[in-house]
Amino acid sequence: MSGDQNNKNEKLLDYLKWVTADLKKARDRVDELESSRSEPIAVLGMGCRYPGDVSTPDELWRLALDGVDAITEFPADRGWDVDAMYDPDPDASGKFYSRHGGFLSDLKGFDAEFFGISPREAAAMDPQQRLLLETTWEAIERSRMDPRSLRGSDTGVFVGVMYTGYSVDGTATNTEGHVMTGMLTSVASGRLSYVLGLEGPTVSMDTACSSSLVAIHHAVTALRGGECSLALAGGAMAIPVPDGFVEFSRQRGLAPDGRCKAFAAAADGTGFSEGVGMLALARLSDARRLGYPVLAVIRGSAVNSDGASNGLTAPSGPSQQRVIRQALASAGLSPAEVDVVEAHGTGTRLGDPIEAQALLATYGRSRPDGEPLLLGSLKSNIGHTQGAAGVAGVIKMVLAMRHGVVPRTLHVDEPTPAVDWSSGAVELVTENRPWPVTGRPRRAAVSSFGVSGTNAHVVLEQAPEPETEKESAPAVKSPGVVPVVVSGRSVEALRVGAGRVAGLVEGGAGLVDVGLSSVVSRSVFEHRGVVLAREGVGAVAGLRALEAGESSTAVSGVGVVSGVVGEGRTAFLFTGQGAQRAGMGRELYE
Repeated sequence: MSGDQNNKNEKLLDYLKWVTADLKKARDRVDELESSRSEPIAVLGMGCRYPGDVSTPDELWRLALDGVDAITEFPADRGWDVDAMYDPDPDASGKFYSRHGGFLSDLKGFDAEFFGISPREAAAMDPQQRLLLETTWEAIERSRMDPRSLRGSDTGVFVGVMYTGYSVDGTATNTEGHVMTGMLTSVASGRLSYVLGLEGPTVSMDTACSSSLVAIHHAVTALRGGECSLALAGGAMAIPVPDGFVEFSRQRGLAPDGRCKAFAAAADGTGFSEGVGMLALARLSDARRLGYPVLAVIRGSAVNSDGASNGLTAPSGPSQQRVIRQALASAGLSPAEVDVVEAHGTGTRLGDPIEAQALLATYGRSRPDGEPLLLGSLKSNIGHTQGAAGVAGVIKMVLAMRHGVVPRTLHVDEPTPAVDWSSGAVELVTENRPWPVTGRPRRAAVSSFGVSGTNAHVVLEQAPEPETEKESAPAVKSPGVVPVVVSGRSVEALRVGAGRVAGLVEGGAGLVDVGLSSVVSRSVFEHRGVVLAREGVGAVAGLRALEAGESSTAVSGVGVVSGVVGEGRTAFLFTGQGAQRAGMGRELYE
């Protein structure tokens, strides 16, 4: 063989090697893109406010588990003339025939100074904006992150929020210049990104009652598409004016007693409520790599529209079936691999039978013997929180999977006879029951359907086991004396915080975990208190002392921390600049 031929063969071989390597890179990239489109999304942390004085996800879980009915008479702090507007006649113009609903106990309460907002601006803000700020901050902290550490990040914000009718007279209240931004729903998400300094996609969306679940779907899509590495998603609903009750009374869609009797023969309408819920989300691979907690994962989600159906506001069974199948395809699951559905379940005579039939036609078919789909609705406890309903269902299901219990649905005399329940394996849960044992991960789905015609369905799965020992939480040996730091932007806030931390310890939270979290995953502010304790009883005593404004040693300037820690506790209170100079922060654990 000639030298020229050898050279040609070598060049051809080099070219083939280059092409092969290039093709492998292309295939790897395609595989990576395909994998990212279906990667589970981790739920890192949650925050919420709901009727029944619920201010944390754990409190919402306890409410559902205990079967609490959180519906009350209309609140007295809204300025509503209930007696003048109430009329039991459904045809009475300008009146409502129900005087019950689910309400937040402190809708006006808001620590504006904490968020750097002036009292004038706070007064002009729709309560939904205030609620979103509070619960978003809490969701981030429960993800073991300092909210202030996210400044400048590509974190996305996806908020479901509806028009509420909130308004203020800027001239009379001296809030001119803040009224417009206080009312705009677009600012509900924008204010979160502004206050926290987030630079990822920021979107407010109103699809009525499906708003928060639609927001979660779009957050999942953005995370998988690489638009953001962390997402905050959820929704809010406040009821500052009673107009919605009047309008729905004309449609005869309200339950006279304000209670949602989901899928029950006694169903006689829905009951409106208010609330807010927010989730912190990240790709599962990122959560594992960075050591974030994983409460559950979102396997798949879908959104669609009724289109030209049998009415603008009427639900569409075929569209609900389609969105369920789309979400299952997104999750890579069959209907029989989902155990529980947290339904939209508003308690209306029209909507509930349509939803039940859609579930029977999808989840109810081809299930293993003895494994019916379990069906429930949190609305039977707290009412229909509209723009915050979907995220409430997600929080309930995340905690139900973690605890292994399916809470009961209230107010069910018997399943509605408007549905042929024998057409599929679907069972309405009317008593608390253990989560089904199937030999595979626990899975649940959540539905939301908006009066806009926009439907959403999300498929959840219990948190996966750590892949390596490194991902497992290490056993922490108590150092003997554990410092628990509480801080706030005012002395009053510090005292309130001390009481909350005391409640955690009293509830069984580990002292070392509480102490570490108090300085690692919480913002540390200028007013600070520290309790040194060897055990939980001593920690509670010290925290209660801080809550009451007492301390064994008070330092107003630069001082030396001293004291004897024995069977009890020593509490130190630092305020203002003295606390900053005393350095009561992460260095206590370093």
